[in-house]
Amino acid sequence: MRDWTFKDFDFSQFPVYQGNDLGVIWSENSLSVRIWAPTALEVVLRIYASVEAELPEKIFQLSKEESGTWCSELAGNYEGTFYTFQVRDEKGWLYECPDVGAKATGVNGLRGLVLDLARTNPKSWEKDRRSSVNQPTDMVLYELHVRDFSISPDSGIENKGKYLGLSESGTISPQGETTGLDHLKELGITHVHLLPIADFYTVDETKTVPQYNWGYDPLNFNTPEGWYSSDPYNGAVRIKEVKKVVQALHLQGIGVIMDVVYNHSGLIFDSWFNQFVPGYYYRQRADGTFSDASGCGNELASERAMVRKFIVDSVAYWAEEYHLDGFRFDLMGILDLETMHQIRKRLDKIDPNIFIYGEGWIAAESPLPEHLRATKLNTPQLDRIASFCDDMRDGLKGSPFHRFSTGFISGLTLREEKVKFSMTGAIRHPEIFYDYVESSRQPWANSPAQCVNYVSCHDNYTLFDKLQYSCPEASMEEIERMTRLALGILLTAQGVPFLHSGVEMHRSKRGHHDSYRSPDDVNQLEWGRKSEFNGLFRFTKNCIELRRQHPAFRMNNSDEVRAKLHFPGKYIPGVIHCELTDHANGDSWKNILLFYNGNNYSVDLDIQEKRWLIVAQNGEIHPKGMGHVTTAKIKLHPVSMMILAEE
Repeated sequence: MRDWTFKDFDFSQFPVYQGNDLGVIWSENSLSVRIWAPTALEVVLRIYASVEAELPEKIFQLSKEESGTWCSELAGNYEGTFYTFQVRDEKGWLYECPDVGAKATGVNGLRGLVLDLARTNPKSWEKDRRSSVNQPTDMVLYELHVRDFSISPDSGIENKGKYLGLSESGTISPQGETTGLDHLKELGITHVHLLPIADFYTVDETKTVPQYNWGYDPLNFNTPEGWYSSDPYNGAVRIKEVKKVVQALHLQGIGVIMDVVYNHSGLIFDSWFNQFVPGYYYRQRADGTFSDASGCGNELASERAMVRKFIVDSVAYWAEEYHLDGFRFDLMGILDLETMHQIRKRLDKIDPNIFIYGEGWIAAESPLPEHLRATKLNTPQLDRIASFCDDMRDGLKGSPFHRFSTGFISGLTLREEKVKFSMTGAIRHPEIFYDYVESSRQPWANSPAQCVNYVSCHDNYTLFDKLQYSCPEASMEEIERMTRLALGILLTAQGVPFLHSGVEMHRSKRGHHDSYRSPDDVNQLEWGRKSEFNGLFRFTKNCIELRRQHPAFRMNNSDEVRAKLHFPGKYIPGVIHCELTDHANGDSWKNILLFYNGNNYSVDLDIQEKRWLIVAQNGEIHPKGMGHVTTAKIKLHPVSMMILAEE
């Protein structure tokens, strides 16, 4: 029985390999093999003719070479064959499995696949280009799950629940509304954020019965998940289909963000990491047991040299091979700052515009010291890496962990400063009183580009479900007013706005707050709601269009935000008054007045008497305006946003 405690191990003394040739590298005439296993006494490579073959065709003993690596050079063309490694250390033989960086696998990821990756490129792939924006604050992020997006019977999408469902155009709902890819284009978002598409553990790819998972339990970090593939048995198909999705989105001017999970692995003792170098890839507590800041039984020790190399190489591989536009890091606070620095430097060599952001927190205690973690409070130490702004989320709707809690949009006063802080992009601003922000007693972003503002995401309740719980007496009309106010604030705030898929049509998960393995009827986007709540969809679309047309809402420079964004006037409970002045960020409008009323009653305010263009009022918004008014007094309608512009 193997002991999985490592109390007296000094992993910092393990050898470090700096080469770029780890893994199984195919060429037409040979197969180059090099894996890192410094504690191994013997390493065996097995070659199989098929993914299901019981016995290997060939068995090779690898030779021990420099820096803890084991190598072999096999003559011949091995394309299309499958392989496993098996390591023997001083405690015995470990399990057969692919190498930790396998780039192609068979069904369920249990065997690696030898593959010429060039054969997986779709037609004209060499002409594919990343989506370009001038700066991160020009982005509007839209988070979706591959299966959720198309699996509903009313999606009008042929490849339901599959990668290819994201690439279909011309799809409509039974009510005649655009769905799928065309919906994204119509809405106007700039980037799709895909929940994890790297191979994960919990779904059995051989089964056609309904299964579900979000995918935050990685198995093969460099291989696409086969569950979304049209043929999970053919490891090349999933790779080509992911590339087709990226290509289709890029052709529509939409970038692709990949949700990555480098903070833990789905398996623990049986993980591929532990089959090559037991214990090394994971942090341990003082007693030698595995620490668990992820809440999933383990956490990767990103500060160790070969773990850091694995993560940096993996991110770079996805960026280059799949032309990705950015990465969202799950529980980024578990990773160390230096690893994030190295990722940024490596991606800069590929494309400095690749966007990086993550969850700047952890799920449980970690032995990694706080000052070394890539947490929200340490965001100022990161270069062009952003963190999620839970200040905005909690300020708008209340805590996501307490179903009955409320926030600014649902009538709770004394939350205005938290929302105002988020509206600046979480930077230092002389007009924010940080003692009243509560969740962040100090600014944590160097620039608005480091602040990803959101009100809901895949975690916790959808915004619609949260409002139904926290405001049980509210009518459907009142809930929609709250939703419009939340989205209005989110899309006119400085920073990078992030939308949960379906929020624009009151997405519901029937009250489930943690639907990571709930069935399709809970998680699917119900496209009929786009017709039912078309007014909300149009409102969201118009907010995005307003943001696109007017750079004042997307300043990237902190000094300019401090100079041209102001919160004038005296404090009024439940009201936020913001001004964008002096052609902010080169905007065609000279001055813009923003008013947000979270109260369920009207509020009268005095303003400077001028000729104002009415852009938004009483739950409606039109980027080109709804007429003019010359007045020194305005009425803010209950639970609504008003925008006035001086042209």
